Amino acid sequence: MPDIRSGVETRIRVATDGDLPQLVAIYNYFVNSSHVTFDTSAFTVEQRRPWLQSFAATGRYRLFVAEVAGVAAGYASSQRLRPKPAYDCSVETTVYVAPEYARRGIGAMLYDALLASLEGVGVHQAFAGIALPNDASVALHEAVGFRHVGTFPEAGFKFDRYWDIAWYVRRLADDRDRGCP
Repeated sequence: MPDIRSGVETRIRVATDGDLPQLVAIYNYFVNSSHVTFDTSAFTVEQRRPWLQSFAATGRYRLFVAEVAGVAAGYASSQRLRPKPAYDCSVETTVYVAPEYARRGIGAMLYDALLASLEGVGVHQAFAGIALPNDASVALHEAVGFRHVGTFPEAGFKFDRYWDIAWYVRRLADDRDRGCP
């Protein structure tokens, strides 16, 4: 797909081990400069390796990369919502786009690929938590079909203040889809 603003081809694909340094750099940018993640210390590539290895090309927990001109421009993932077995039909999703690639439609492309890949694999609903304020993330989630279901006030403390978390959900499986294979 062409990058909407630059005309450069954007390729969405499953992440590989070779992507890890770029993904860590993207994430660490947000750890160090933003409230959008509640991690407070940057990661090394080796510290983040177990995270990368927790994903698979199939199943419920996936990691996609947006590649622009050979560079990882962003990523989207689905992970376990909570550790108790009754939550296994749900996932928590996230998307991060490097600041130099923001507002080019890459987040939506990543989400389209991720959410499409979760259809038919036993995922009933996808949840996303958004640290507020974050108008861009709210707009992205609403554009790809998530709806606001509640806000946890002052749920996290970073940069010497409390931040609210808005929770969004998108149903992926029909109500007739009972059970969690």
